Amino acid sequence: MDGRIAVLPGDGIGPEVIEAAVEVLEAVARRWGHRFHLETGFLGGCAYDRFGTPLPEETLELCRRSDAVLFGASGGPKWDHLTGEDRPERALARLRKEFDLFVNLRPIRARRCLAPVLPVKERIIGEGLDFLILRELTGGVYYGQPRGIVLERGQRRGFDTMSYTEEEVRRIVREAFRLAQRRRKKVTSIDKMNMLESSRLWYDVAREVAAEFPDVELDHLLVDAAAMVIVQNPARFDVIVTTNIFGDILSDEAAVLVGSLGMLPSASYGSERFGLYEPVHGTAPDIAGKGVANPIAAILSVALMLRHTFGLEREAQAVEAAVDAVLEAGFRTPDIRQEGCQTVGTRAMTQAILEALSDQAN
Repeated sequence: MDGRIAVLPGDGIGPEVIEAAVEVLEAVARRWGHRFHLETGFLGGCAYDRFGTPLPEETLELCRRSDAVLFGASGGPKWDHLTGEDRPERALARLRKEFDLFVNLRPIRARRCLAPVLPVKERIIGEGLDFLILRELTGGVYYGQPRGIVLERGQRRGFDTMSYTEEEVRRIVREAFRLAQRRRKKVTSIDKMNMLESSRLWYDVAREVAAEFPDVELDHLLVDAAAMVIVQNPARFDVIVTTNIFGDILSDEAAVLVGSLGMLPSASYGSERFGLYEPVHGTAPDIAGKGVANPIAAILSVALMLRHTFGLEREAQAVEAAVDAVLEAGFRTPDIRQEGCQTVGTRAMTQAILEALSDQAN
């Protein structure tokens, strides 16, 4: 395998966890004889400081000539005064739109060994959980027009538009069904069809797509009910598919099932093999530079890259197995600190995973 990867560490703890992820990627390349050409670029607050924009044209060009993007995090208090398209967080939204990365995949894996540190009862985790959340990523309220803040009758009014075309809904729901066919053959579509017109369209199109996949079961939940079920009975889910804003919120809620946002990877992709891979934890400015950030979400994002962009299933499974082995051995970063286990920082956790990966490969 010969691939080109754009590495965008970003802000906050992004550079720390992406450094760890790159080490794992390079270890995979050495062990299995692949060549990954890595080139680093700027996105987010660091890009604004250097170029006056959070998404420079140089970064876009780097991504265009790459097979995949490995991204850290963007934003932080330093740039909170910025507005509109100057905000570091908007750069990522623009990148997703530029490459039509309409699928955001977040695997929710709750490991039995972490049950004691989770804010849910151990019986909910059982012997472990494994489901997917598919969030539509390039439509909905985050991109809808018109939007803005205007002055009316002496006071400000803020407004956003939540809008979907049936094709935007159809393509993400079809991807959910395709993934479910390779899993437990169940899709749960989440909307707010009792109140929102865009959700009524979502509901109708989901039912139409279901007819194309007679071997997969479809059920529906309203988003408020889904928020409750995720923490009460998450074992009922196999593949969840939902809108941009609902998926954003529900996937962060589901992080309580995996132990921490520092455990949650993601993949964003479209109709081509190109994808953007990132941990979902954000910049965490309170711990940036302290060497205590959890690198697991970034490392598991590498596993998703190996699987979805490069088709390297064996290597992806080896990375995931290495993470599992280290957690089973009792290594914990501070965000998943557990009595009786060894609390380590970013470097020590990364080194333990590299050693476990070496053991997997031998």
